[in-house]
Amino acid sequence: MFKKKIMTGFVIFMGAMWLCTVISKSYYTTKLPVVSTVSPEEKYIEHIVEADGIVVEGGRQAVNAPLGIRVKEVSVQAGDKVEEGDELFRIDLEDLKEIMAEKQSQISKLQLQINAVLENEEIARQKKELDEKRAREDYDAAARQKDTEVGRAAEQYAQAMEDLEDAIYGDTDGLSDEEIEERMNGLGEEEREQLKDALQNAAYAEADAKRDRDNAMRDAQRAVEDTLLPENADSSVAVAREEIRLLQSGLADYQEILNNEGIITAKTGGMITGIYVEAGSRIPDSAAMMLTDDSIPCQFKVVFDKEQRKYIGYGDEATVKLDGSGKEIEVTIDYISESQTMPGSFETLISLSEDGNSGNGKWVPGLSGVLKRAERGEKHRYCVSPLAVVTTSDKRTFVYVLKQREGILGEEYYVEEVNVKVLDKNESWVAIETEALDEDSRIIVSSDKEIGKGDVVRWIE
Repeated sequence: MFKKKIMTGFVIFMGAMWLCTVISKSYYTTKLPVVSTVSPEEKYIEHIVEADGIVVEGGRQAVNAPLGIRVKEVSVQAGDKVEEGDELFRIDLEDLKEIMAEKQSQISKLQLQINAVLENEEIARQKKELDEKRAREDYDAAARQKDTEVGRAAEQYAQAMEDLEDAIYGDTDGLSDEEIEERMNGLGEEEREQLKDALQNAAYAEADAKRDRDNAMRDAQRAVEDTLLPENADSSVAVAREEIRLLQSGLADYQEILNNEGIITAKTGGMITGIYVEAGSRIPDSAAMMLTDDSIPCQFKVVFDKEQRKYIGYGDEATVKLDGSGKEIEVTIDYISESQTMPGSFETLISLSEDGNSGNGKWVPGLSGVLKRAERGEKHRYCVSPLAVVTTSDKRTFVYVLKQREGILGEEYYVEEVNVKVLDKNESWVAIETEALDEDSRIIVSSDKEIGKGDVVRWIE
């Protein structure tokens, strides 16, 4: 009986303990973070590029008119479509005539200046010819005079030599040697010295005459050469003639406008994209208007960021859908480069069909749309939701994996960190690489509380 009571008490005790354990475990688990998991999947990481764009003109042309003439009336507005020959604006004819008269007056003044310069050049030419003629005459006169002086000096030298010889030798015909010697001895020393001095002076005079002749001829030759030197270069006539040419060209343009009664028309068809004049203003030193060139197909301009640029390049096929059109147009990327206006971005200009058919009317500059390109990408073994991947401030990337172990209250689930390498990603999937995962791994994608490595959690399948 006693044993029976003991057994009964033990059973009641164990039941109470079990009940307390169940209550404690239930209370404990209600405080744990609740997590949900997924298993890695094999997927193709598809990349879809969608970027806004706008239709721009394929070509533009400037509407020009002569600088400075006054506009009387502007006949179009920005956005207007015009055809070849349509009126764009009108010129003030009275102002035009005044400008033409002023230009003609300038031409007349310049022509008078040219005539004066040419006349002065002719006078200078004649004077130069006269100076040359006189210089040559002076040269010839100097030559004759100096040659005469040199000749006279040579004669004086010859006479002095003859006098000396006569004094020394005289007429020796029929004289014996003794008689000749006696005559020489009979000539006085003073007389011999005087004759020698006369001969020396005559030699000096001849040398001086030759020197004077050479100097005089050199100076006369230089005077002739000076008259043959070219005149200083003078570009005034050439400059004036060029000014006249430009003025006459401008007058021809003015005359054409005058003949057309001041009406400026479109040279080709297009759409007005810019107007830079107004009634009463004068034509600037730039385009008066800008309009598209209908002879060149429009283009679709799109700007990409760096991430989008990874998945779109030269030769890729894409689609364009314009606002108001239910049709997607197939296009090819035939140009892409770094943007000059938005550093760090890239832009493409896509040539559109020459017929201008957008699927709903004609191409119109300013029409917006969306370019779309899908790239299937590579197939990866382990792909998870972007919600499962954690990236720290130091660029470390990991996922939380659900693990199971024995705890105080029995089997429990806990969190483990697994470092991973991101291979590719899009908005829906992230391809990861690690040796610590397999197809059955339970990767945590959500938790109702903040969790960390080693935390015990409650798993909801």
